[in-house]
Amino acid sequence: MSTTTRTCPRHPALDSWGDFDRDDPFPLFAQVRSAAPVHEVRLADGHPAWLIVGHEQAKAALNDPRLSKDMHAALERSGEVVAEGLPGPALARHMLTVDPPDHTRLRRLAMPAFSRRRVDALEPRIRSIVERLLTDLEAQGGPDGVVDLVAGFAFPLPFTVICELLGVPHPDRTDLGRSLRTLLAPSPGPRPAPEAVAASERVVGYLTSLLDLKRAAPGEDLVTDLVVAADGEGALSEQEMLSTIFQLIVAGHDTTTSLVGNGTVALLRHPEQRDALVADPALAPRVVEECMRYDAPVPHSTFRYTTEEVRIGEVVIPAFAQVIVSLAAANRDPARYRDAESFDIHRTDGGHLALGHGIHFCLGAPLARLEARIALTALHTRFPAMRLAVDPSTLHWGHGDGLVLRGLSELPVVLGTPGQPHPATAD
Repeated sequence: MSTTTRTCPRHPALDSWGDFDRDDPFPLFAQVRSAAPVHEVRLADGHPAWLIVGHEQAKAALNDPRLSKDMHAALERSGEVVAEGLPGPALARHMLTVDPPDHTRLRRLAMPAFSRRRVDALEPRIRSIVERLLTDLEAQGGPDGVVDLVAGFAFPLPFTVICELLGVPHPDRTDLGRSLRTLLAPSPGPRPAPEAVAASERVVGYLTSLLDLKRAAPGEDLVTDLVVAADGEGALSEQEMLSTIFQLIVAGHDTTTSLVGNGTVALLRHPEQRDALVADPALAPRVVEECMRYDAPVPHSTFRYTTEEVRIGEVVIPAFAQVIVSLAAANRDPARYRDAESFDIHRTDGGHLALGHGIHFCLGAPLARLEARIALTALHTRFPAMRLAVDPSTLHWGHGDGLVLRGLSELPVVLGTPGQPHPATAD
């Protein structure tokens, strides 16, 4: 029960949280945050939960060990029956769904592939992929043709990189990518769509065959490392291997796809800041951090569950309650940021929660940052006259799973002539 008194009427969105305008949720986030930093809500699927939207409270919750990531353990203690959703139990036991010591064990096995040294060594390959994709886009669209920046650039870049890291054979990638996008698409109703169920089954089947392939023909890749750890050291179960590979593929490409897409929209809608990046590519790290703060690719964290009564700010959340942290709302909290709703690559009060906080801080953060820096700099410096091909109000963030993931369905742009100044600043 909250220890505070509500000073304004309950916002109707709190009775169906998740069923809101995903194309522009930020006005709603601001309204809810201004009412209180923590709210008792009912999710769109009917389940009760607690929502955290304030930055200080979100940071505290993300780092609180009393908030468990193990849904089954937490809810079984409460006596509640757990209904399995997609992608299903075969892919449900990875580092985002368990607590220490299992979390520590699973994260340790994947960490070497995302070390600073390994990531830095990938830079030449990432640049090569970026240049090839941009050349293909230019050939496809020409100076005045419309291209889809999601399908032609933002998706294939991180998907190619993570597939190479994991050792997914090139001929398999198109079908795997198609199945993943179907699986991760929003469900039109409370139950998974039949095509999503079929896609989930295809993904499970493919990843199982990939494990068999690496056992028969080991390679220099992360899936081989996981197979060795499981078969040689007994450090992983089959379910944990499948789940870990699935989680790394999704986290390794989907969020970066959204980051590049969302960041490009922000830059195109703020041409003076885009021109600053083109004039000084050294601004790229600042640009990427502000893009993540301003339009978080993961607007809500994955669920947590209180193992006991927990006070967050002025609110006491009861034991065995479902908790969701709105990273996107926290990242625009005016109590933390000056002019929080504005996009500003020069801001001095940086930092954000887009990559999480605490022991579940994004393992692939160095790789995502590197890919986004290279991608955004190369894209905008090569095509400084690029512009949106549609009115910004018609852009649709239709990719994602409803709450946790949010990305553009497509991003139609006109590339313009390479080297031509941006139309907003041309003489």
